[in-house]
Amino acid sequence: MKKILYILIPIFICSISSAQSFTIDKGDTINVIDANNLKQGFWRIFGKMKKLPEYQPDQVVEEGNYENSRKQGIWKNFFPNGKIKSEIAYVNSRPNGTYRTYFENGQVEEEGSWENNRNTGGFKRFHENGQTAQQFVFNESGKRDGKQVYFYENGQVMIEADIVGGKEKFVKEYYEDGSVKAEKYFNDGEIDVTKTKVYEPKTPIKNKEEKELASSPVKIVKADKDDVVNSGKFNGNGQHTMYNKDKQLSKVGFFENYRLMDGLLYKYDANGILIVIEKYKAGRYIGDAPLPKE
Repeated sequence: MKKILYILIPIFICSISSAQSFTIDKGDTINVIDANNLKQGFWRIFGKMKKLPEYQPDQVVEEGNYENSRKQGIWKNFFPNGKIKSEIAYVNSRPNGTYRTYFENGQVEEEGSWENNRNTGGFKRFHENGQTAQQFVFNESGKRDGKQVYFYENGQVMIEADIVGGKEKFVKEYYEDGSVKAEKYFNDGEIDVTKTKVYEPKTPIKNKEEKELASSPVKIVKADKDDVVNSGKFNGNGQHTMYNKDKQLSKVGFFENYRLMDGLLYKYDANGILIVIEKYKAGRYIGDAPLPKE
């Protein structure tokens, strides 16, 4: 009996010394912190760990693998309703490789690839109905390059742009019926109004969103220095949910070079009360969204 004890004791001590702490979840050992205080293996991040107001304490916010406290491989992020929000490939805690984000209805929202913490190569964004909304190409520097296309929800082309190194050279806009709406030329990214041509629609504009966009002013809204994202790092591009210093929703949508292009801007009064939610489409303010009911 004594011999058995001598054999078992070293094994038990070794298992403790190799992990300072861990969690048992659904029968699995997760969230391991080793003797060097480094995160290892598979991790589930719960609401109580992130302290995000829209998640319950035991809800999974994100999950994936750590190696020496660095994110490696595919990490999944979830909506408060439990549905998948994003799948992002990481190398040493930086997005690197393919990624995909989703709408709450399960449809793919955005897909592309990251390298050196920026978009590279082909990129697609979708409407909630599954139709392609945007189709871009990014160069190695993370700037849009080549032909870029925006689409209406019915699949019709909305905008075609020729871009070099992130700057527009020529933009052609279309009405929803396919007829040409405008032709715009640019010099070093600045529009040449003398060459711009605007055409009247051949058929009445019926789409409410198109009417709003056509008459809406360009308005630049950029991420504030105090804004933080709900997960990962913010490099000024892609789909993000941002919070202000008071942990209130600040901006939700698609960013380009730190500018909110498509999404919502939340504004609060001095007492922290939500007073307005502004809607943006293609960098234009198109009106206010209804405030949530108490």
